[in-house]
Amino acid sequence: MKIALVFPPYYLESIYDLPPLGLINLATALKSSPHQTVLFDFVLALRQGRLSMGPRIYDECAEMIMEEDPDLVAFSAQCTTYPPVLQIAQRIKEAKQGLRIVIGGHNASFVDRETLVGYPWIDAIVRGEGEITFPELVQAYEKGEPGQGVAGVTFRKGQRIIQNEDRELIKDLDDLPLPDYSFLPPFSEYRDACEIPRSIAILEVGRGCPHKCIYCSESIMWRRRTRTFSVERLVKEMRHLHENFGAECFLLAYDQFTAKRSFVEDFCRRVIEARLNHIPWYCISRLDSVDAPLLGLMREAGCESMCYGIDSGSERTLAFIRKNIDREILYQRVTETTDQGIIPTLSYVIGFPEEQRSDIDETLKLALMTGNLGNSNPLIQLTTILPGTDLYHNYRERIVREVDTYFSLGLEFDQGRRLPGDEDLINGDPAVFSSFYNLTCPARPLRELNLIASYFPIIVNFYPRTFLLLTMELGGSPSELFLQWMDWLAKRTGRDQPTLLPQDCYAHFVPFVQEMLGDGKTPRFRHIHEVAAYETQALEAGKFDLTESSFHIDLHRIGDFSPQINREIILQGFSFDMPHIIAEMKAAIFRESYPKKETFLVFKQEGNHLDVSEINDFGKDFLSLCDGRLSLDEICRQLHGRYGAEMTYEAFYTMCLDALQELGKMNLVEPPA
Repeated sequence: MKIALVFPPYYLESIYDLPPLGLINLATALKSSPHQTVLFDFVLALRQGRLSMGPRIYDECAEMIMEEDPDLVAFSAQCTTYPPVLQIAQRIKEAKQGLRIVIGGHNASFVDRETLVGYPWIDAIVRGEGEITFPELVQAYEKGEPGQGVAGVTFRKGQRIIQNEDRELIKDLDDLPLPDYSFLPPFSEYRDACEIPRSIAILEVGRGCPHKCIYCSESIMWRRRTRTFSVERLVKEMRHLHENFGAECFLLAYDQFTAKRSFVEDFCRRVIEARLNHIPWYCISRLDSVDAPLLGLMREAGCESMCYGIDSGSERTLAFIRKNIDREILYQRVTETTDQGIIPTLSYVIGFPEEQRSDIDETLKLALMTGNLGNSNPLIQLTTILPGTDLYHNYRERIVREVDTYFSLGLEFDQGRRLPGDEDLINGDPAVFSSFYNLTCPARPLRELNLIASYFPIIVNFYPRTFLLLTMELGGSPSELFLQWMDWLAKRTGRDQPTLLPQDCYAHFVPFVQEMLGDGKTPRFRHIHEVAAYETQALEAGKFDLTESSFHIDLHRIGDFSPQINREIILQGFSFDMPHIIAEMKAAIFRESYPKKETFLVFKQEGNHLDVSEINDFGKDFLSLCDGRLSLDEICRQLHGRYGAEMTYEAFYTMCLDALQELGKMNLVEPPA
């Protein structure tokens, strides 16, 4: 039997694509069988141009599959890719009537009956884990049977839909063979097609989740049980993928990676002992399952970034979604994470069906507060209704179609629009395609909530402190102020629809703040304009990335040396003690007034880290004279009267030379071009 395993087309420029591990696992499970297996990744084909965007995309997919003349085609489908799966499946069924078509994945597992009833060209659904179920189903097909007796399968037999009993979860995940990536192109092709700097591989650490969040299908899929691969197996797989397939980075797939401290500690120590800690990795965590020592060990083992599911800043909403997060540790954990050099992604969800405006505002305030800490990535999403969840069962009668959320994007194959056939499918079957639908809530209209989810993270990244102070100054809600900003920007730029680009913040946000505060008025928070200037200079410095300093002065030729301020740093004066104000804001202290104190700050970007240093009057004046034309002697003579009047010129010159060498080590000055 010839078997085609298919990953359907999907394209979203803002994300990178990885080899489909689920299908690789199935192909690996079939290696010892007499069957021939071929794997299609149409996501990669789109990126590489082997598959064309446009109205014929599904016809092309079907034609490519049928060139192999398979006897069985199995699709891996998630919520977003369910329409393409059904579209391609219908075409290949018409091309070969005796062809068997099977679907697996989270979405299919929860809408198995609905799929088979509504789409007669589908023969069976594999529910849950497929590594054992799918080979058994293949054996049944070999015998001419439609699927009876195969646990974990829902299948069609004549006019009847039969749902076999659930299959027991795999007891020991180590029993599964190492995924064989030779069924697909090298990681480097995915890297190059997505234009990302490193080849990324998925390292599946475990399966399952014990929690009961109302919106999540993960815990239900795995029956609220958790299982992990052994640490020995994981380290072995890391080495195998790195040495034999060129993996340069790992995405650790397991929502509960840090749930068991001893497991994480063992994993990190084994990675370090195996000298694999030079390979960066990313993981998912909960705030309440890490602390500074564990984060330090994770960073030593190679952890580069991680995702925290915050969800909401509202206690009422957290109770509704059944998520228990201690807000008191939030800022501490984010700070501890960034202090270790790990960049956290902080995930929030808005628009739950019972949310009021105050609940949304609490979440936005929390996002701003974490943005105020610096060096994190905010992610805000609208509520998605996934089949199988309590949210789906309790509210499915209230769903509407109004805006496209993050989990409904990626099928815009016709010049930025969905194909009419996909729209017809989605509109005609809310039960199967619920992830493309929305839930209204009392807080705000869906259009406004979608604007907030789409664009508020840009404000959190660029001007969190200024926006916080402006909200406090005006005494309003952050959601209302943000929508005012969006309307103001649309009018200022002449756009028909409110949109926000990063450069919009840089070019227009400060004028918006000034207009909101009113000309000539003294704000309660007198330092708000300087906080805006501070954040603007941080953005300006972020355009550059300083390389490690190689500054050197040849003392034998010092007379010819004319220092020049590094053109990739920003020198800015302030009338308040900005380091103190920023430190207090990070500690959630927001004073209305501070005494005037002139300060001079240097902003420089080094990799992912923004460094802001205070310099004294001498340093400021010294740097301002480093224009590449004046020699060190000329600079010293200009500064001697003010800063060295009580010293001999020779002693002052030596002091200036020492200062120059120190500034050079700090990457603040460089030899003239």
